[in-house]
Amino acid sequence: MKILYGVPGEGMGHATRAKVIIEHLIKNHELRIVSSDRAYLFLKKAFPKETHEIKGFHFGFKDGEISKYRTFTLNLKNAPENLIVNFKKYKEIHESFKPDIIISDFESFSYFFAKQHRLPIISIDNMQVIDRAKLDIAIPDDEKNNYWVAKNVIQAKVPFSNRYLISSFFDVTIKKKDTALVPPIIRNEILNSKSSIENHILVYQSSYGKNGILELLKSMKHEKFYLYGFNKEEDHGNVQMKKFSEEEFINYFRTAKAVIANGGYSFISEAVYLKKPICAIPIPSQFEQYVNAAYVEKMEFGRMFSTLNADGIKAFLYDLDAFQEKINNYNQTDNNVLFAAIDKALQECTNL
Repeated sequence: MKILYGVPGEGMGHATRAKVIIEHLIKNHELRIVSSDRAYLFLKKAFPKETHEIKGFHFGFKDGEISKYRTFTLNLKNAPENLIVNFKKYKEIHESFKPDIIISDFESFSYFFAKQHRLPIISIDNMQVIDRAKLDIAIPDDEKNNYWVAKNVIQAKVPFSNRYLISSFFDVTIKKKDTALVPPIIRNEILNSKSSIENHILVYQSSYGKNGILELLKSMKHEKFYLYGFNKEEDHGNVQMKKFSEEEFINYFRTAKAVIANGGYSFISEAVYLKKPICAIPIPSQFEQYVNAAYVEKMEFGRMFSTLNADGIKAFLYDLDAFQEKINNYNQTDNNVLFAAIDKALQECTNL
């Protein structure tokens, strides 16, 4: 079977998850992968013959939050060039590859290719949980606008796909047809890691929300922190700032007694798999991150805070034993349930 697989370039979570699925699919199928930016470079290194570059959508940020205005102007400015590049790639794939089926990880190029050529589409991502499942968490007033914006974007992204596979570390009731819940997509480097508990906390911060975090952690002198996100190698006593090295990062991750991070799905799902209590501070205006963090708190796997401060960290650490007891009950051994669901969806779609 010939499969066109679309992966968005924004953030690396989609790319690392897609790599796991592609490694499974490529054993029995012929693939072409389309992506942009850092995700393209990452996938090109892993699958050099199969990966093709397109131009993707970008978020604009202001003061650590997604700015609707900056997002609009950024993408409008780049639209003419992006359309030319994508049209050439669209024509090339149509003429030289002629896929039988499309898999989209919340990616538009592959989706529109499928619609133009009337090909079946399988959607695989975690975002669809917001639209295609019943969320049993409270949505506070200051998140309701973010919820409706996210829901509308998700509904418009890959509508009327033939199958939707939603990756999730929490259980929800599915409310729309042709939709199934699957366990988180865990990369092999994490699957092969042996989790243990040492006396340090891993702190993983994205490019946003980093103001003052170093001084905050330094003030908590009785705790030891490994801090990632600044791409610096510095010794600050109880805080070790680290440049990114995957092997070293995973070692500190698998041995941490707890983790502090934003609400990003990939990191949280890996922390849950490794059974690490989580202190989550979702990036403002990103409702998907709010959902992940809210479920961490609902399942008693950790705490969610709108901002990071010493009192919040202390409150989180005070209940660490209780969080550890709860998260120890989480069970996932591998990606086989996910792979079986993908294989089933492929078979069903070929019979449409």
